[in-house]
Amino acid sequence: MALISDMNDRSREVFRRVVEAYLETGDPVGSRALTRNFSEKLSAATIRNVMQDLEFLGLLDSPHVSAGRIPTQLGLRMFIDGLMEVGTVSDKDRDAINSTVGEGETDVAHLLDRVGAALSGITHGASLVLTPKHEAAIRHIEFVSLAPGRALVILVFADGQVENRVFNPPVGQTPSSMREAGNFLNALAEGRTLSELRTHMRQQIAARRQELNNLAREMVESGLAVWENPGESTERLIVRGRSNLLDNADEADLTRIRTLFDDLERKRDIAEFLELTDAGEGVRIFIGSENKLFSLSGSSLVVSPYMNADRKIIGAVGVIGPTRLNYGRIVPIVDYTAQLVGRMLSGKQKG
Repeated sequence: MALISDMNDRSREVFRRVVEAYLETGDPVGSRALTRNFSEKLSAATIRNVMQDLEFLGLLDSPHVSAGRIPTQLGLRMFIDGLMEVGTVSDKDRDAINSTVGEGETDVAHLLDRVGAALSGITHGASLVLTPKHEAAIRHIEFVSLAPGRALVILVFADGQVENRVFNPPVGQTPSSMREAGNFLNALAEGRTLSELRTHMRQQIAARRQELNNLAREMVESGLAVWENPGESTERLIVRGRSNLLDNADEADLTRIRTLFDDLERKRDIAEFLELTDAGEGVRIFIGSENKLFSLSGSSLVVSPYMNADRKIIGAVGVIGPTRLNYGRIVPIVDYTAQLVGRMLSGKQKG
């Protein structure tokens, strides 16, 4: 911000036009291109001298000799913080986001999946949606054998939501041990959330080890542990629109995107994704190496938390893509989506 205030009007306008042109095209910007539609009549040589000064300040870079300039990461950060004009969400984009909220929708994961798909389609980037943990009290738990080595655990919550998950039970499980495991958990579960039950369960298994059959004990532990398994399809991080990142990608971009895909496939550091938003309300922008989750890929992340009725952060939505994202358009879209999701999950969504 000090750099911006130290610039004269000419330098500030040259810098702004270079960044805006780069974000629009992804190509280096030459001095001759900037002479068109400039607020004052300047020669290409004059603009070139200004661009050299901006490069000396570390705000612009020359990827190739005589190829024009592109903003550096510092330059992008300064532009976003001090010069970027944030637009409003268009009626078309707002309608597309609003259409994901169906009347009477009870499956939160399915709804957030649709939100992610809409966000990806609107922004032409990859969308990330961190779903909230389910903190309602448990009403009933049941284990069902599907086939040798495959079982289903069913959780019914007090708010009416039902979650099913297929997993691989410990070897040697019988219908009897599954019933015993279910009975044991149901006796402990009443009025407790899943995280509360897990803590209480460990205490009770230690205290009542003799009462509980070994097979049933293993079933209890594996049946609840599956909710912590990051490889399950109901992972808390929903990623949509990977293919958008491949459009018009050059060879260098493909290497970067491949690294990003590897990170997303592993869905690593999901808790840190939410921590990115812990500074408070509103959209945050992470450019390149500022983004500690995907820094190796050189990608930018625009992310905003969403909150429940108690103003507690319970999840986040975001868009990830190349550093030349159209930030001025994407920021209000991410902000609007996060507010919509928060209202919806708080039961405040109006028809």
